[in-house]
Amino acid sequence: MAARHQEFEGAAAVPLRVALKADVPAALVVALVALPLCLGIALASGAPLMAGLIAGVVGGLVVAPISGSALMVSGPAAGLTAVVLQATGTLGSFQAVTVAVALGGVLQILMGAVKAGVLARFIPSSVVEGMLAAIGLLLILKQIPHLLGSDSDPEGEMSFEQPDGENTFTKLLNMVQFMEPGALVAALTAGTLLLLWDHTALKRQRVVPGALAAVASGLAVNAVLGAWKPEWALGATHLVQIPLLADLAQSVAWPDLTVLTRGNVWKAGVTFTVVASLETLLSLEATDKMDPLRRRTPPDRELVAQGVGNLTSGLLGGLPITGVIVRSAANVNAGGLTHISAILHGFFLLLAVLAFPGLLNRIPLASLAAVLVLIGFKLTAPALWRAAWTRGREHFIPFAVTVVAILLTDLLVGIFVGLAVGVYFILREHAAAPGLIPLGPAGSVVQRFSLGQQATFLSRPSVERSLQALPHGSRVEIDARETRRIDPDVLALLRSFEDTARERHIDYRLIGVPSRPRH
Repeated sequence: MAARHQEFEGAAAVPLRVALKADVPAALVVALVALPLCLGIALASGAPLMAGLIAGVVGGLVVAPISGSALMVSGPAAGLTAVVLQATGTLGSFQAVTVAVALGGVLQILMGAVKAGVLARFIPSSVVEGMLAAIGLLLILKQIPHLLGSDSDPEGEMSFEQPDGENTFTKLLNMVQFMEPGALVAALTAGTLLLLWDHTALKRQRVVPGALAAVASGLAVNAVLGAWKPEWALGATHLVQIPLLADLAQSVAWPDLTVLTRGNVWKAGVTFTVVASLETLLSLEATDKMDPLRRRTPPDRELVAQGVGNLTSGLLGGLPITGVIVRSAANVNAGGLTHISAILHGFFLLLAVLAFPGLLNRIPLASLAAVLVLIGFKLTAPALWRAAWTRGREHFIPFAVTVVAILLTDLLVGIFVGLAVGVYFILREHAAAPGLIPLGPAGSVVQRFSLGQQATFLSRPSVERSLQALPHGSRVEIDARETRRIDPDVLALLRSFEDTARERHIDYRLIGVPSRPRH
């Protein structure tokens, strides 16, 4: 797979023949991973199961063709489960929530139109990498119980406090009492196959990804157990559970457009916009980091694509959509090359629900858990932690705080905590930078300083520190002719220092400093 990626590194486009050869099997893997996640996220959100499937299909068939991302896969996200639950309680019904989802989609389209995607470039890399590491750890911690057959927590649920009354760590302590031998056999078989695929000649064949073989092995293992050791065979509660199409059709929560006049519906729509956009932009940055071809995705176009997706999902009775790291990582690991894999994954999801629910309902959750655990190890690889450590504490502390906060709360709260710590370090570094830049050699009769191009309120502490450090009786010139922006705070500071300069017998001259703020 690495050779195949290197073949097109730096290329503007991947030939269609090569793309299809890589993207079709990758799409199958992503669909198999996404299917139980869509159902589990709907269950954890208190929404109809059909709402999760609708969002998954729309993420593939609607968002992916519009998106500029080659590898990111969109769908219902674990980070929004708490938001959906709260909105359902506030608005009184999921039908009202779907209206808020559609409104959020319209607002996202507007955000893309006004180029709000530029905000993605201001997200600290420490937070993006911390999110990747945390999701990797969460996948491992959340899937270990499924490896042993303890399946009471829905697939795709990523919060510390679980719907089954446990939390991430108590679940690990209590899972042994619910262990199913058949699940362990299926998980070990799938895991062994995945390792063989990654470390033997099997990796060089380009037809069947290891993850697909691992999932298929689960079907075979459970069939063999049913024939040779029936007491170890896994029952329905330990298998993928896709409801029958007739039952799903009846559970569609068509939007109740009469609630459009309610203010709390619009407030919920704004909430969905902010949260879904933030999670999408973070996922976009993270997915671009995972792309072996180092392609960059236009964030404004992505916001428009996500907006169209949320508008469509809401009108069809689906959950809100974001870019999702777990599915995107599965896409990368399975060898996906272009957005065709994301599109096809939506088609395969739809086909699975319509045509193959019986077959898919025989897949052990333990086999899927083995695939997700491997993805988790790759997301939180030791190399990522070492790189974060070597970049210094200003990078490592926000990185580590993001990881811990996500593990102990949920994805959304953890990201906000990580962003707050990351912004603190950025502000501290900015405040420590010199406010006045020397223009001449030290010891000159006249000390000349440049104010810099951006004298914003963030510069005030450092400018004030530089002014206070001027020696008694010195001659000073501060040149602001090249300064493009001067905030009122800095301008007032420069002017007010004139009185201090007279008291300290400083010959203080301002050159090019305007009488009014310069924006």
